[in-house]
Amino acid sequence: MTQAEAEWLLAECRRKIDALDVQLRDLLNRRAQLAEQIRQTKDVLGLAVHQPQRESEILEKITAENPGPLSSEAVRAIFRSIIQEIRELEAKGAGTHE
Repeated sequence: MTQAEAEWLLAECRRKIDALDVQLRDLLNRRAQLAEQIRQTKDVLGLAVHQPQRESEILEKITAENPGPLSSEAVRAIFRSIIQEIRELEAKGAGTHE
């Protein structure tokens, strides 16, 4: 690989990562919106918002068929963080933009 090819590849990979980051952001916001709908529905049904068993199910499901290269523990850590952030959003009771 020449230096010019390497520079082009670096720029192309960064462009693709930037695009993926935007998609990830949008997907996370969609997930948060759905979680807010779930919170509102649980309020109507008189159910607890925090359900540790459901969170365990999510973590097991998301790591069960993880193809890598991220380890299952890395994926689990990322999703724990996502769940925690959404739980904090639910505690505020509204999905407002900062």
